[in-house]
Amino acid sequence: MTAGVTAVRPDSSLVEAARLMRTQNIGDVVVADGQDVVGLLTDRDITVRVVAEGLDPMAVSVAAVCAHEPLLVSPHDRVADAVALMREHAVRRLPVVEDGLPVGMVSLGDLAEARAPSSALAGISRAEPGTRGGD
Repeated sequence: MTAGVTAVRPDSSLVEAARLMRTQNIGDVVVADGQDVVGLLTDRDITVRVVAEGLDPMAVSVAAVCAHEPLLVSPHDRVADAVALMREHAVRRLPVVEDGLPVGMVSLGDLAEARAPSSALAGISRAEPGTRGGD
């Protein structure tokens, strides 16, 4: 799990969410309404569902684009359970929630590091941001 979560409100603009992603050097933000996790927004959601459609990211809310009711795990769940959820639902990230509050994110890279630390994906996940092509 990557500890810490960047969250936005459902009524935030996509530009605000994208700026947070850039500042934090992350590819996703949790969408929270008060203390409840209500969605997950990825950089791909913004690109494919908004920019590629020619929509104005200033005029589109996070709620209009994010994945609603995301799958959640707890910090006490087994790695195997997270893997099974990701496989079954074809997702790359799972918000980690404890007592209703987001506390982290589990990604495919996190799971690769836990289960196959010598794999290429684990190595890429350990690389510092900006050291790979395209970052």
